[in-house]
Amino acid sequence: MRFAEAWRVALDALRANRLRTGLTMLGVVIGVAAVVVLVAIGTGAKQEVESQVQGLGSNLLLVVPGKVSFGNAPTISPMTMSDVNAVSRVVGGRDRLTASLSSGETVRVGTASQYVSLLGVLETTPTVFTRDLAQGGYLTRSDVDTARRVAVLGWGVAQRLFGDRDPVGLQMDVAGVRFRVVGVFAKLGQSLGVDRDDEVHIPLTAAQRLLGTSRVDALAIKAPDGSRIGELGDQVVAELTQRHPGIEFSAVTQDQILGVLGQILGVLTGVLAAIAGISLLVGGVGVSNIMLVSVRERTREIGLRKAVGARPRDITVQFLIEAVLLTTLGGVTGMGLGIGAALLVAALSPVPAAITWWSVTLAFGVSAAVGIVFGVVPAQRAGRLDPVIALRTE
Repeated sequence: MRFAEAWRVALDALRANRLRTGLTMLGVVIGVAAVVVLVAIGTGAKQEVESQVQGLGSNLLLVVPGKVSFGNAPTISPMTMSDVNAVSRVVGGRDRLTASLSSGETVRVGTASQYVSLLGVLETTPTVFTRDLAQGGYLTRSDVDTARRVAVLGWGVAQRLFGDRDPVGLQMDVAGVRFRVVGVFAKLGQSLGVDRDDEVHIPLTAAQRLLGTSRVDALAIKAPDGSRIGELGDQVVAELTQRHPGIEFSAVTQDQILGVLGQILGVLTGVLAAIAGISLLVGGVGVSNIMLVSVRERTREIGLRKAVGARPRDITVQFLIEAVLLTTLGGVTGMGLGIGAALLVAALSPVPAAITWWSVTLAFGVSAAVGIVFGVVPAQRAGRLDPVIALRTE
């Protein structure tokens, strides 16, 4: 039997049982669509995190006490303003670094209140990190040196506390202490799982006085050259270790953060794809089952074909083509549904989704391979049927 004729016979056989063909393809369609959608969501999340980390600024170096690793409890910081001044000399000036002291506090304006992320920072924060202002200005060196009670609000905080009013120059309460608003950040949204619009920045010295502490939680440094960022990190860690013997410090670059997060999200994407792949496996079992039923139903046809000269190989190829056609058509349909669903998720929900053509190609290739793998046994069984016994079958 010629290949073209086997192809035509396979198509006729599938068309003759449209409902059964459609139901058999359904498992493959769901499996391929699930692989495409879940991989798109995982890839989109990875790209979103990468863009957020890179959006913080360039050539950044974060210095914290303790060892940075997921699952480790944070270490209480021994750093103070004297350490900030010492590190500024190491990195080449105060304008190259900022420091932070963080806490969660309630802010109030009249009857309106909100629980916010309160950050005590230096005036250099917008220089080190990329952060734009929508109204007013930022903190000054004088504000930090004199512990002045002034604040810069995140866009969301300003909207909830002041509504349509211009908050610049107005008063607000931070943990019961009066502060004057000097600026409002531009709207930023979520970044690394944190709502950046719910932040309030005040001078680091004012935050220390408000919280009754002298500590500094972390340092952020903007390296002048990306090629020297590792060397600069070693110098800063050495300086802090010398000032605080026995205490470990870590200097983490953006590339290191992206590497760790990329590994975690890569594993997550792989797990999602594997879970979706189970649907393909189930669909393959369904294909094998239906093909075995088809062989039994068409035993007399097989016997007749063999009686007029069809070779076992011809019968095997015919049934294998049917199985591959089932999974290939299901794969194409699943690809279309998966791409459409991923685009819909990205457009209508906050969940990021990015279609990767390797996942689409892989899902389609696996669906075709499923047809071959799960179609081999039924096809071989059909090819091995004895024509005399097959013709006797009722």
